[in-house]
Amino acid sequence: MKKVAISIGDLHGIGIELALQNHHLVKKLVEPIYCIDSYMLHQASTLLNIAIPKDFQIIDPEAKAFTLKPSTILALSGAYSYASFTKAVELAKAKKVDAIVTLPIHKKAWEEAGIYYKGHTDALRDFFGAEAIMMLGCEKMFVALYTEHIPLKEVAQSINKKDLTRFFLDFYYATQPLQQVAVLGLNPHAGDDGVLGDEETIISQAINEAHKILGKTIFTTPLVPDVAFTPQIRANYKHYIAMYHDQGLAPLKALYFDEGINISLNLPIIRTSVDHGTAFDKAYKGVALNNLSYLNALRYCVKE
Repeated sequence: MKKVAISIGDLHGIGIELALQNHHLVKKLVEPIYCIDSYMLHQASTLLNIAIPKDFQIIDPEAKAFTLKPSTILALSGAYSYASFTKAVELAKAKKVDAIVTLPIHKKAWEEAGIYYKGHTDALRDFFGAEAIMMLGCEKMFVALYTEHIPLKEVAQSINKKDLTRFFLDFYYATQPLQQVAVLGLNPHAGDDGVLGDEETIISQAINEAHKILGKTIFTTPLVPDVAFTPQIRANYKHYIAMYHDQGLAPLKALYFDEGINISLNLPIIRTSVDHGTAFDKAYKGVALNNLSYLNALRYCVKE
């Protein structure tokens, strides 16, 4: 059975509740090691009124303890979630675990804690000196993002032949797709032959260069974004590449929000995550939580 380090996420959100509620299921899939210390775990357990399972294996992330204030953005909580994450990465680097699964952080809490990174993927690029690719989805459909957490106004200027060619190649080597990969254009109507923008010319050049290097055709010509996810088109593809965050994730989450996961490609470790946030509106309130994304993130680690 694989060992998986689970970083606990922002303790003011739903991550710790998911971990405690679903341990009896998780331990049937993997041997989990939760990156949380005893003091913070007992606090959360008491507030949630959920008993700590006897075989709930933990490892201290060596972060400053604090008093929990559920559903609150707090620097100390941001710092703790970051320490939990880096402890999981440390275990993976030392080959003490086979994979890591990350529960949701709050980006503003990271910022309040003085953490430079916008999220897990940004940090992983630095930790491993690799161009990690963010891919989200489920077995029915995956969407990889060329640009991620940047303002929309910066997307067009980020599209260049060199970086996009490298992205296409990295994506191919990381996924080894068995069928053609759908690539979205940037502009409405994929630019309408330059009438609505010419970024599709750059995208096409990068696709052609990638095909030349690979010696085969893998990627489509830039597809019109507003029809690329219709049932007829979707039937032909499992993998999509979007030029920016909401272009790919809005349709994905509309279709498969409950079961989707986040995967970091092109890294020397396996890292998956839930495809949802901290859900402060539900945290510590005793409401039913959907566990499918969490369990799917663990299942992906098992099969890799």
